[in-house]
Amino acid sequence: MSETPRPQRPVFPEPPAAPSPAAAPAAPTAPPTKQRRWRDDLHLAHTIANKVDSLTLARFDAGNFTVETKVGPHAGHRGRQREAERVIREQLGRARGRDSVLGEEMPTTGHSSRQWVIDPIDGTKNFVRGVPVWATLIGLIEDGQCVVGLVSAPALGRRWWAVSGGGSWTGRSLSSARRLSVSGVDDLTRASMSYSSLSGWAQTKRLRGMLGLMQSCWRTRAYGDFWSYMLVAEGAVDLAAEPELELYDMAALVPVVTEAGGRFTSLDGEPGPFGGNAVATNSLLHDVALHHLSAETD
Repeated sequence: MSETPRPQRPVFPEPPAAPSPAAAPAAPTAPPTKQRRWRDDLHLAHTIANKVDSLTLARFDAGNFTVETKVGPHAGHRGRQREAERVIREQLGRARGRDSVLGEEMPTTGHSSRQWVIDPIDGTKNFVRGVPVWATLIGLIEDGQCVVGLVSAPALGRRWWAVSGGGSWTGRSLSSARRLSVSGVDDLTRASMSYSSLSGWAQTKRLRGMLGLMQSCWRTRAYGDFWSYMLVAEGAVDLAAEPELELYDMAALVPVVTEAGGRFTSLDGEPGPFGGNAVATNSLLHDVALHHLSAETD
């Protein structure tokens, strides 16, 4: 049997100097100066992602990713994702030297009200096993709000992004993109749900509520990691949830989901990526999902 070829690496051209004419207008609640700055930040995120994609995909295709086992309660794998994070930090240091940077592999730098939150490879276990569902996450939080998010999955040939007030998009570049919108499903019996695994729900003593929610849904699949949330933004999945996450796992995802019309909160209903866990939905199913997940504990 012939080997199935890997997908060819997509080419994401450098973003144009100005936003696409098709882009949504700025949100009326955000000052025009902030909108312009956030669009510039998004252009920068695309430029950085282009550079990092070349590095991470080359490692993935070569199959020579250096693996180390993390110690402690959150066991996992890591290796040259530190190299990818260094690349991101170097680019941000040159272009946004006054901004703070928080990442998975290195200490937080800076004390600005503008903080870049990065995960060089979300889905590392997939990466080291040759599963193409992994991505680089680049988010920007300003004054406590997630205002820019970019998710680049080069092995899938996909990229998603959003700016506060500017809509949620996917495509090969800023100038060649499709706007995203969540689904209109308003009943769990017709809903498709995604998650990562059940072990975390058991460890946090929330497994009973999670199983109850899953049994109420029409369909459940463990697409996992960033992809669950991108599928919510695309309307292909109606809700997703995870019981244990870090800020760098979520910050880039929030604008993509919310600008597509969805909601992104913690299991306790706190908006944004600050609660240590996540529920993302098409908005219509959010309250009932939270009710299921909070109604029963193990």
